[in-house]
Amino acid sequence: MDNRNSPLSPELWLNDLFASKAVQQGGVIRRKARDVERFAGMDVFLREVRRRGFRAALNGGQVVVFCNREPVRWLE
Repeated sequence: MDNRNSPLSPELWLNDLFASKAVQQGGVIRRKARDVERFAGMDVFLREVRRRGFRAALNGGQVVVFCNREPVRWLE
């Protein structure tokens, strides 16, 4: 983990991310995987996703988090 370019600690960055309106409404959030690594670290991030009962997917350098406890069905 390397968050030298951020004024936020990993904990503050995660708190800010998971306080967003999309999360509160059970929606979806998306972040660049490189930003997740830089600001929090992927292991710490995924631990928080699991703690909340959410699901996350990685595709094309983007991390997509489904901010609810519903199952994810891949359609294609």
